[in-house]
Amino acid sequence: MNSLKLLFFSTPVGVIGSGLGGGVELTLRNISQEMINRGHSLQILAPIGSTLNGLPITQISGNLQIVAQSQNRDAPIIMPENSVLANMWEYAYQVRNHYDLLLNLAYDWLPFYLTPFFDRPIAHFISMGSLTAVMDSVIERTLDRFPGTIGVHSYAQANTFSFGDRCRCLSNGLDLSLYQFCLEPQNYLAWVGRIAPEKGLEDAIMATQQIGIPLKIWGAMPDHAYWQTICQKYPNAAFSYEGFLPTDQLQAALGQCRGLLMTPKWVEAFGNVAIEALACGVPVIAYRRGGPSEIIQQGKTGWLVEPDSIEGLVEALDRLDYIDRRTCRQHAEAKYSMQAMGDRIEAWFRDMLALGNREQG
Repeated sequence: MNSLKLLFFSTPVGVIGSGLGGGVELTLRNISQEMINRGHSLQILAPIGSTLNGLPITQISGNLQIVAQSQNRDAPIIMPENSVLANMWEYAYQVRNHYDLLLNLAYDWLPFYLTPFFDRPIAHFISMGSLTAVMDSVIERTLDRFPGTIGVHSYAQANTFSFGDRCRCLSNGLDLSLYQFCLEPQNYLAWVGRIAPEKGLEDAIMATQQIGIPLKIWGAMPDHAYWQTICQKYPNAAFSYEGFLPTDQLQAALGQCRGLLMTPKWVEAFGNVAIEALACGVPVIAYRRGGPSEIIQQGKTGWLVEPDSIEGLVEALDRLDYIDRRTCRQHAEAKYSMQAMGDRIEAWFRDMLALGNREQG
């Protein structure tokens, strides 16, 4: 099959490598690497200071966007002066003729609004569920005019939108060679994610405090006030912040854990950390909410718990040893490899290009 020339847009809420972009950073890295492995050429547009394992990045200057999850349902469109998001798309417009297809990973209004003005197909891979009315509206308008161009990570994420049945579910994947299987863990538990209220860290702390097993916490910390509140509220709990680590260091530490807790207060679009844990052989205990509910096989690779139930988390923690860590790794290999993800993404791109050619004909 012919190779493609691709232009990818990173999230405008943070520098790649800072962790502020959450799972988008890992998704962007893995898709980019797999497309290059398949013989496609690509360029990534990202804020200044971004680095991504040697992948080709054009760094764009400008001020960062406000994260969408911090806004309420009726929030208006906000664009800072000298916006890095606007600058990325202005640059893209100038170079668009060098590319066959553009992939947008920014969950923001502007890329969707600009889609009709580009004479190149734009694939939008949405990183979050329904958050604001104005975003839902512009995504739906884009889908109406350009069918097949909206991708999502999970059916749970799609179901938060009224038009979810028209989105393409693509899941995610990992370079499994970077994740080492660990059969014999140490006696501590893990929580990994952006340390912010919507991630529900305090629930994991309360549950682990009840069973007396230490909790190690990894992730970017954009909300220091939230962290300080947690430290003050649970002064006697056995938890520690271990920092924000690159993949090689994180997987080595995560693999030593008896289990991973996922306690989101919102609908996670997917939950990359869940498949990262499984790749290391680590069982996952998560609320039955959002993407993790489609990743975890109940009683085989972990346990799903009713949302916001601390008692449910405690009961699941008591059953951790029933999970075979080999099964966790095997599930990651079967469903979440780079090859499997690449097949889904590449098919999506080629379907869009085929549809575009038919429309032009």
